[in-house]
Amino acid sequence: MTPRTSELATLGHRIRHFRGERGLTLDQLGERVGLAGSQLSLIENGKREARVGTLQAIAGALEVELATLLAAEPPNPRAALELEFAAAQRSPLYASLGLPAVRPGRGMPDEALAAVIGLHRELQRRASEAIATPEEARRANTELRERMRERDNYLPEIERLAEQQVRSAGHRTGALTHREVSVMAEQLGFQLLYVNDLPDSTRSITDIANGRIYLPPASIPGGHGLRSMALQAMAHRLLGHERPASYAEFLQQRLEINYFAACALMPLEASVAFLSAAKKDKRLAVEDFRDAFGVTHEAAALRFTNLATVHLDMRMHFLRVSGDGALLKGYENDGIPLPTDVTGSIEGQRVCKKWSARSAFTHTNRTTEFYQYTDTPAGTFWCATQTGRADAAQRASGSGEYSITVGVPFADAKWFRGRETTVRAESRCPDESCCRRAPAGLAERWAGQAWPSARLHAQILSPLPSGTFPGVDDASVYEFLEAHATP
Repeated sequence: MTPRTSELATLGHRIRHFRGERGLTLDQLGERVGLAGSQLSLIENGKREARVGTLQAIAGALEVELATLLAAEPPNPRAALELEFAAAQRSPLYASLGLPAVRPGRGMPDEALAAVIGLHRELQRRASEAIATPEEARRANTELRERMRERDNYLPEIERLAEQQVRSAGHRTGALTHREVSVMAEQLGFQLLYVNDLPDSTRSITDIANGRIYLPPASIPGGHGLRSMALQAMAHRLLGHERPASYAEFLQQRLEINYFAACALMPLEASVAFLSAAKKDKRLAVEDFRDAFGVTHEAAALRFTNLATVHLDMRMHFLRVSGDGALLKGYENDGIPLPTDVTGSIEGQRVCKKWSARSAFTHTNRTTEFYQYTDTPAGTFWCATQTGRADAAQRASGSGEYSITVGVPFADAKWFRGRETTVRAESRCPDESCCRRAPAGLAERWAGQAWPSARLHAQILSPLPSGTFPGVDDASVYEFLEAHATP
């Protein structure tokens, strides 16, 4: 029900209420205001909008003030029930069920009407908290990635907001300190508290009522993770986020808070100055950018995607690939042919074995970036790849090792350290003969003679968690806040 429809329905109920109090029929009231009873009925049922003069005449005939007649509140509890019932039946959710509309007659008891409304409320609640299937999530994530690609992965409004907050906290150069992050929180009216008993389903919890942000103590006294989590929690407040109404909105909010945290940890002005100087000297390197601002290699690589096109005038790509070759996260605006499924989703797709994102795993020295040129059907690309090992929690879920890759078209390799590498590979993917189909002789030899046991990724069998904040155990959060509500 639109706001205007709701207003007309409430007005109609108020006219009917006061008409009943005066003991007037539709025809009797119609005679007093110069309307046919049938026309007045349409107004009372919210199907026709009355002119101001007509409303003034009706108010006069009913001996009430016009403001009283036009009040937004239902005139009585029964009217409130009927209005909510009508609104529920006009909702897209009810329409999708293909059920007929029911008019609550006078013979329908208030209790029965309240019970039916309760069912509508529960139906709406379950729909709003419906489990997001993997297909829905992948589609939402693909749409979000395409929107960010159109913007060159750059959000100037969040850049400005983060720069303002960082400067107001007194930060000028170098890595953002824990103290400066705490000052940023204090300026928003929040205190950062480190506790050992956060629910397993949360990374942080913000107590809006008491001005507290609860964080895990694992990264104390230093490290990128704790600062980033605190900044993400603050970003929700700074960006005015409300409870997400869909999984797509949830993903959008996650992207925005991660973007804000990256902007704060690697501020725009300082980052652009650092990268521009490195480009001028032809020594761009993600590992130098990482070390200059005290963040992880992945955080520095992702931040580079925000700035490369808009501020360094180069197109590029970013990949996070698991040890088994699955693409976990990716971005490109340089035309590199990322593997996709039929829906356009890249998550979980196998990256070509010839790409540096996978060949780096065979590299002996993994303490520095691995450089490689790769010829593809879309042209030649230069890539720098750093491998790493997942933390204990990620390894327990089967994540294991991973690689982080930043790459550019051949023409832009001249700006990077490692451009002199002689390592070169050829990739014909998505042609399956490149690396996915065994050579004919090998296939003929082993066809029917091998029976591999596939590793099952349990997450592919599970729908995404339900709830307004997917994956969060609301009961545990509320119990935690109740326990910490008092000092």
